Amino acid sequence: MYKRLTYPLFIIITYLFPAPVIIQAAEYDNSSAVILVLGDSLSAAYGISQDESWVGLLQKRLTQKHYSYKVVNASITGETTSGGLSRLDHALATHIPDIVILELGANDGLRGLPITQMQHNLSAIIVRIKKANARVLLVGMQIPTNYGFNYTQKFHNSYKSLAKDYKLELVPFLLEGVATKRALLQSDGLHPRAEAQPVLLDNVWPYLKKLITK
Repeated sequence: MYKRLTYPLFIIITYLFPAPVIIQAAEYDNSSAVILVLGDSLSAAYGISQDESWVGLLQKRLTQKHYSYKVVNASITGETTSGGLSRLDHALATHIPDIVILELGANDGLRGLPITQMQHNLSAIIVRIKKANARVLLVGMQIPTNYGFNYTQKFHNSYKSLAKDYKLELVPFLLEGVATKRALLQSDGLHPRAEAQPVLLDNVWPYLKKLITK
């Protein structure tokens, strides 16, 4: 379970400022299906190398297990659901993914944006992905309890609601096993260290595995 977390204001502000991340993927032939990761700093290798990130490790695991997929990381530090929605069409047209791992919402929560607005944006993203004939793996998040019980509960439950409404596989909490372990976090106390990335991948893998084929 997600334990009580509180973060200093300066950490929250640092987390919100966006910085571009170069999309990287291994070289594969054009027949390889694409897994597109649309996320924020938790997927954008914040403070670590792309190869060390859970997304980079995902590509390695797929290759090792003989899955013919190319992973494209379209994650940007500081991204919100609104920002993800605004650049979704271009990402879908450019990469033509078979699967989209949707990992957004944490920055909406840290900014205290309305849950209904976040849900609306995520819903619109899901609908557009489905219209592009791609499947969605929704990645759930949680936020510190110092945002208030009602807000944090509604935030967490919004992912469950979306997964149910659109019949999606849902990763319950990307940072399970990491968020409350200080040794696995960077100096900001928020972003996972390189040593934590295999845990994040293991949190995602059982649900992604249901969507991929050899």
